[in-house]
Amino acid sequence: MIRYFTAGESHGPALSAIVEGLPAGLDIAPEDINDELARRQQGYGRGGRMKIETDRAEVLSGIRFGKTIGSPVTLQIENRDWKNWTVKMARFGNPAEDVAAITVPRPGHADLSGMIKYGFGDIRPVIERASARETAARVAACSLAKAFLRSAGIEIGSYVSAIGPAGENAPSPRLAGLLDTGAAALSRAADESCVRMLEKDDETAAVAAIDKAKEEGDTLGGIIEIFITGVPMGLGSYVQHDRRLDAELAAALVSIQAVKGVEIGPAFENARKPGSQVHDELFPGEGGAPVRRTNRSGGLEGSMSNGQTIHLRAAMKPIATLMTPLHSFDMTSMDAHLSHIERSDTCAVPACSVIAEAVVAPVIANALLRKTGGDHMREILERLETYRQETAERFRG
Repeated sequence: MIRYFTAGESHGPALSAIVEGLPAGLDIAPEDINDELARRQQGYGRGGRMKIETDRAEVLSGIRFGKTIGSPVTLQIENRDWKNWTVKMARFGNPAEDVAAITVPRPGHADLSGMIKYGFGDIRPVIERASARETAARVAACSLAKAFLRSAGIEIGSYVSAIGPAGENAPSPRLAGLLDTGAAALSRAADESCVRMLEKDDETAAVAAIDKAKEEGDTLGGIIEIFITGVPMGLGSYVQHDRRLDAELAAALVSIQAVKGVEIGPAFENARKPGSQVHDELFPGEGGAPVRRTNRSGGLEGSMSNGQTIHLRAAMKPIATLMTPLHSFDMTSMDAHLSHIERSDTCAVPACSVIAEAVVAPVIANALLRKTGGDHMREILERLETYRQETAERFRG
């Protein structure tokens, strides 16, 4: 099974990741990783940090001559901003006299709970690790799982359906056609927009909303749509809670900083309808698998993939650092105080959509590996093809 760990602080020397469990023989090129990192850095409403960083991953282990070798892959991403933080983030010695402790927590951030949990007298260590800067390492790590899935004919794509008050209308008329050619086509189309929206009117409204929020010292969240195409029927399991594919996918998405809600398909809309308007009816296909005329279940039934496109929705709250700070208090004096201001974005929803694509990749990859087994790509792909053929034969009678 594929698992990964990340390490590093937002303003430390580097971020790193170790990815274990990748099968041997998977083709990996530098652009498979670095193109995903570049996508994460884009989006209207980003702050000054993204003008400093040019994220690229250095591969330190696990790949030889462009192929995985079955051992852990180690990745490292340099923080170019580290040179401005060598005093505040010194690894050893005592703090310099001009390094003041941060003692005023930001509402909505990890500051207060983290400070109490780990016994800090300064919020800075919490800020450094809780920061969404950590997701650069996750995107790099998960890009390897995305490459694995592509080799198996499975693609992951996303777009932004709402930013603040903008968007979240009827699905774009472009969506179905893009998904017909695979979810990667959807992402390519979304990447053409500075806010990763498919409709120009929505993009214009979102840019205006971001500009207004920035002017007011405020922040905006939004809604992200994730689609996974090419997933065979029967990945996941209803047998145990920790093998339920919908639960694993939801957990992966909620693990992203500022994501507070997940839907599988239009789940909350479905909850207000009768079952006759929610479940996807089955109809006999012509000489093959049954067909469904709707996909209101989001491609998952009984915690397993049902052969349709998997559709997930994630809600990202507005970023907790506001340039017009909210009310808080000083942990040292316990006096009322406006919250701490840390350099931040006005809106990071477009970046979050790229991160969402990344974090669901190992979940689907592991569900596939549980089905096929195998230590190298040749045997995995052979077993997957056999499974696909056997499934097709079942429906031909």
